[in-house]
Amino acid sequence: MTSLMLEEAVSAADCVAQQLSNDAERYAALGHHLRSASFQNAVTVARGSSDHASGYLAYLIMARMGRLVTSLPMSLLTLYKAPLQAAGTLAVSISQSGQSPDVVEPIRYFRAGGATTVALVNDIDSPLAHAAQWALPLRAGQERSVAATKSFIASLTAGARLVAEWQQDDELKAGLAALPDALRRAARTDWSAALDVLAPARNIMVVGRGISFPIALEAALKFKETSALQAEAFSGAEIKHGPMALIDEGYPLLIFATRGPAQAGLVALADEMRGRGARVLLAAPADVPSRDLDLPVSDCPDLDPIVAIEAFYVMAAHLAQARGLDPDKPRHLNKVTKTH
Repeated sequence: MTSLMLEEAVSAADCVAQQLSNDAERYAALGHHLRSASFQNAVTVARGSSDHASGYLAYLIMARMGRLVTSLPMSLLTLYKAPLQAAGTLAVSISQSGQSPDVVEPIRYFRAGGATTVALVNDIDSPLAHAAQWALPLRAGQERSVAATKSFIASLTAGARLVAEWQQDDELKAGLAALPDALRRAARTDWSAALDVLAPARNIMVVGRGISFPIALEAALKFKETSALQAEAFSGAEIKHGPMALIDEGYPLLIFATRGPAQAGLVALADEMRGRGARVLLAAPADVPSRDLDLPVSDCPDLDPIVAIEAFYVMAAHLAQARGLDPDKPRHLNKVTKTH
C-alpha cells in the first residue's frame, strides 16, 4: 500500500531537478553579494524540519566559509523583544509554507536593521518570501503529506546551492548537478531490514555527527510524527555523556555514518553499542563491512546527507504502515503550524 508520504519522498529527485534547472542567475547574484559583503557571522531562522535543514546549511557555512552560524531562538524577538544588533549579519530562513509569524517577524527585524536576509521557501508568494531581501523558491511543488519529505530535501539542496555559489566550488556544483540521479538511486535502496527491528520498538536513539547530525535530528522527528515512536537524536560525541545509561539489551539505535572525518568514530560506536547489547542499525556506505543498512552516496561527500535522508524517508513510510499507522495522518498535527 502506498501513501502520500512515500509518493512525495520518491518524487524528491524530480523536485531537485526542477530546482536546479531554475533560478541560476539569482543564486549567482546572491553568491556574488555574499562574497562582497563585510559580515562575519550568520543566523538561521526556522522551525521543525526546516530547522534541521538550517543545521545542515550552518555546517556547510562554518566548515567551508569560516563564518560562525547561530540558530536564532525566535522568542528573543517575538516575545522578549531583545535589542539584537542586525547590521553586518547574514540571516537565512528556511520554510515550506513561509506563514509562521515567529519565522517572518525576525526576518523583517533583521532586514530593517541592515542585515542581508535570505528566504529559502517553497511558497514564493508567502509573507516570508516578501519579508526577505533575497527570496529563492524551493520548487518542491505542493506537499500534501503532513510529514515534510520532498520539501526538506529541496531545502537541503537549496542550502548547498547557496554555499556552492558563495564559495564558487566546482566539486560541490558538480555534485549538485548529479544529485537527482543520486536521489533516484537512494529511493531504490533496500532498508527493509530495519522494519523487523523497528516495527515492534517503543523507543530509539538516532545518532549522527558533524554533517550527518542534522539528518539524525530529522529522522528522529519523523519517527515521532509518523510512527509514534519515541525517538531522540544524539551526536556520536555526546552519547557517552548520559544517554549511554538508557542502553540495555535490545535497545535500538540507528546510526548515520556518512563519509567524512566523523565516520570512523561512528562505526566504532556501533561496534561498542553492539557489545553492550543494543540492536544497532548502522547505515553506512558499501565500503564499511560492518554496516547493517546500505547508505547511498552522492558525487560529493558533503551532499551525502541529502541522499541518506531520502533512503530513510522511504523506509519510514513503510514503517508507519507496519506499525498500523497512516503516515499521512499523524496524530494532532497539521501541515502548516503558526507559532509566535
